[in-house]
Amino acid sequence: MAEQISIEIDGRTCEAAAGEMIIAVADREGIPIPRFCYHEKLSIAANCRMCLVEAEAGGRPFPKPVPACATPVAEGMKVQTRSAKALDAQRGTMEFLLINHPLDCPICDQGGECELQDVSMGYGEDVSRFSERKRVVKDEDLGPLIATDMTRCIHCTRCVRFGAEIAGVRELGATGRGEDMRIGTYVESAVAHELSGNVIDLCPVGALTSKPYRFTARAWELTSEEGIAPHDAVGSNLYLHIRGEQVMRVHPRDNEPVNETWISDRDRFSYEGLSSDTRLTEPLRKRADGTWEALDWQAALHLTADVLRGSDPDQIGWLMAPNATLEEAYLAQRLLRGLGGRHIDTRLRRQDFRGDRADPAVPWLGLPIAELERQQAVLVVGSDIRQEQPLLAHRLRKAVLDDAAVSFLNPYELALTHPARQLTAPPGRLSVRLAAVARALSASAEGAAGSLISGAQPAEAETRLAEELRAAGEQGRGLVLLGALAEADPDYTLLKELAYLVADAAGCRLGFLPVAANSVGAALAGAAPHLGPGAQALEAPGLDALAMITEPRQTYVLWGLSPELDLFDPSRAREALAGAAQVIGCSAFRTPDLEAACDILLPIAAFAETSGTFVNAEGRWQRFQGAVPPAGDARPGWKVLRVLGNILELDGFHYSSGKQVHDELAALCAQTRGGGAQVCDGGTQPDNARRGDYGLKQPLPAPDGLMRVGNVPIYAGDQTVRAAPALQHTPLAEPLALHLHPDTAAGLGLADGDAAEVAQGERHTVVPVVIDDAVAPGAARVPAAVPGSGVLGPAMGPIAVAKADASQLAATQMLGGQPA
Repeated sequence: MAEQISIEIDGRTCEAAAGEMIIAVADREGIPIPRFCYHEKLSIAANCRMCLVEAEAGGRPFPKPVPACATPVAEGMKVQTRSAKALDAQRGTMEFLLINHPLDCPICDQGGECELQDVSMGYGEDVSRFSERKRVVKDEDLGPLIATDMTRCIHCTRCVRFGAEIAGVRELGATGRGEDMRIGTYVESAVAHELSGNVIDLCPVGALTSKPYRFTARAWELTSEEGIAPHDAVGSNLYLHIRGEQVMRVHPRDNEPVNETWISDRDRFSYEGLSSDTRLTEPLRKRADGTWEALDWQAALHLTADVLRGSDPDQIGWLMAPNATLEEAYLAQRLLRGLGGRHIDTRLRRQDFRGDRADPAVPWLGLPIAELERQQAVLVVGSDIRQEQPLLAHRLRKAVLDDAAVSFLNPYELALTHPARQLTAPPGRLSVRLAAVARALSASAEGAAGSLISGAQPAEAETRLAEELRAAGEQGRGLVLLGALAEADPDYTLLKELAYLVADAAGCRLGFLPVAANSVGAALAGAAPHLGPGAQALEAPGLDALAMITEPRQTYVLWGLSPELDLFDPSRAREALAGAAQVIGCSAFRTPDLEAACDILLPIAAFAETSGTFVNAEGRWQRFQGAVPPAGDARPGWKVLRVLGNILELDGFHYSSGKQVHDELAALCAQTRGGGAQVCDGGTQPDNARRGDYGLKQPLPAPDGLMRVGNVPIYAGDQTVRAAPALQHTPLAEPLALHLHPDTAAGLGLADGDAAEVAQGERHTVVPVVIDDAVAPGAARVPAAVPGSGVLGPAMGPIAVAKADASQLAATQMLGGQPA
C-alpha cells in the first residue's frame, strides 16, 4: 500500500498517496481543474497544458505553473488552482487552443456537450487577438462508424493513446509538430477494431463523432435512460439517448467491476437495428396460399393458444435465443411445462450434450470479471475471445501487460492485441492437445480422458504451459476457460473433462465463457431440458436443442431467433420446421427464413423496448427498464407469455409487472445451492464443480478429412446486430468464404481467390477461397450465421471441398448464397 501523505489544495487539507498526481487528488476531493488530454484510464501526455496550476513544495514555489496531471504530490505540498497565476496560465492556454479552432459550433455534433465549449466559457475570451488565417486539415476516412472533422482537433492525443494502450492496435497516430501536427491513420485504411467507437467518447471536441448519429439530433433534444447491453456475457452498462420514441445513440455508463468506462462497437451501434425495415410490427398468420394475413393481438394469442393446447405436449419443441430476458425464459419454461411439455433449450449452437447431468448447475465465469486482469496464467480453450467477448478480451490484455501468461487452444490462431501462446488443432482434435497439457501436469483419469492422457506426448509448448499453470495455481491466480468454439466442438464433453483435470492438477480455477447476454440466466430460469427454475436438476429431462431438430417435433416455438442463422445445423432445422404441423415464431424481426418456416408470427419487443434482467458471466443480476415503446404493435415478450398462460388457464400467470416475475425467480434461486449467486449483491458465488462424473468410455473417432470451423463473426451473433447497417459495413463483418491453411489448400489444388464447392452431405454451396496460415491444417474455416451460410450443415463437422468454376461462384452470389 502506498505511503499516505497530506497536501493542501486551495486551502483544503487532502490525503493522498505518495507519487499520486495532483489532478487525481483534486478529482477525488471534488476540486475542479480544467483538462483536455488527461483521462484516468490513459497514460499521462501533459500536452494540452490546460491543467496548469500554481504549486509549492518544501516551502519553495515552483518557478512557473505546473501541469496538475503530470506533477506528483509530495508531503506538505500546497497547490493553488484558482490563483491569479494559475488562472492566467489557464486562460493563455485556452487562447492558444482557440486560435485555430473553427467557429462551427452550430453545426457540430459535439455542440452542447463539448468539453472545449464548457471550458472556454470559464477560461476563454469573447474576442480573439488572432487575425491570421486559421489552418484547415483534411478529414480522415475511418470507416462507417467514426466521422471526422480534423480541423477541430486540438491534439490531445486521447484517441492515439486509446488505440495503443487500451485497444492494443496502433491504428491512429500523430505526424508533424506544432501547428503542422496531424492525427490520422498511418496508411489510408478504416479503423477496424471492436472497441474503436470509444474514441468518440474520449474526443473532447467534435473531431471524432458517431457517423450513424451524424446530424440526426442535438444533445439538448435527448433524454437519457439506463440500459444493459444484450449481445455478450459482460452485460455492459449503457446510457440510451432518446428523442421522442427513438433511440438515437448509445454511450457507456461507468461501472468499474463490469465494463469500466468502455463498451464494444457492437453494443454502441446495434441500436440501428431497432429502426430497421425488417422489424416485425404486427401479428401475422400464414394463409393456405403462403401469403400473410394481419391479426389483432386477441385473435393472434387465441390462435396461438389453440395450437399449443391442441398439440401433444411431447411434440412441442421450444427453441429460445440465449439473449432473451430472465423473465421471458422463466415464463416460457413455466408455460411449456404447465402444458406437460419438456423440450426447451437456449443452447442453440451446441452439438454435444452428453455432459448435461454432470455439468455444474450454473456454468459461469468462475470469478468476478474484474479479477480476470489479476490472473497470473490463463488457458483459454476454444474461444475467439475478441469476437465473442470483446471486453473480456480487454481484461485479458491488461493481465498480459501485467506479465501474465495467456495461452489459447483453438482451431485457428487468433488476431490478438497482445503476446500469447497459441496452440491449434482442427475440431475433434482439440482434446488431443489438451490431453497433452494434462499429461504434462501428471493428471490421471479413467475412460476416454485417461486413454487420451496416457497416449499423449507433450511438446515443449504444452510442457511450458503446464508449468505456467502450476506456478499460477500455487499463487491462487491460475484459470482455465472454455469458450464458444469449444462448446460447438463435437467432443465438447471430453474437452470439459480434460479442462477439469488440467485445472485440478494445476490448482487453478475453471470457468466458462457464456455465449450470450443471458446464458447464465437461462440456466437459472430453467430454460434447459435438464434444469428447472433455480437450476434444479430434473429427473425426466427433455430433448436438447439439436435433438429437437434431429428428432423432429410436430409443433415448434421459435423465440427471438432466425432458424437459418442461429441454430447449429440450419439445413436440418429447415427440414424439421418444414415437416412440422405448426411453427410459431415470436420475434422482433421479420426475416425470410422465419417467414418460410412459420405459420404464426408474433412481434415481441427488442432490446431497449422491454424491461427485464440479464445475468452476466460473473453471475451479476442486472435489471433494466424499457426506454422506448416497442415498434408498431409489438409487445414485451414477458407480457405475451403472461397473457398466453392466462388464456391457456395455467396457474400462476397473474403478474402485474416484470419485477414480480424477477422476484419470484430470485426467491427460487436463493433456495438452490449456487443458483442464486448475485455477485453485485454480495451473494454466495457458485462454484463450477461438477455434479458428477462425465463417464465417457472412449473418445469419439478421430475426424477423417477436413473439419469445418463455423465460427460466428462478431457482427453476426443475433438478430439486432445483423440488422444494424453500419456494423455490417465494417471490415469485421465477415462474408461467407472458405479459409484454408496453405498446405491444406495446396493438397486440394486451390489458390487464393479460387472458387470452391463446399459440401456437408447433400448440402453444398460455392464460396471464394482465402488462404490463411492462421487456420489449423485439416480445418476449413467457413463462418456460420452470415448470409449464405444457412444452406450448409453443422457449424462444426466434416466438410468436403472441391474446386469450382468462377461462373458457379458468381451465380451463387447472385442467388444470395443459394447454390446455382
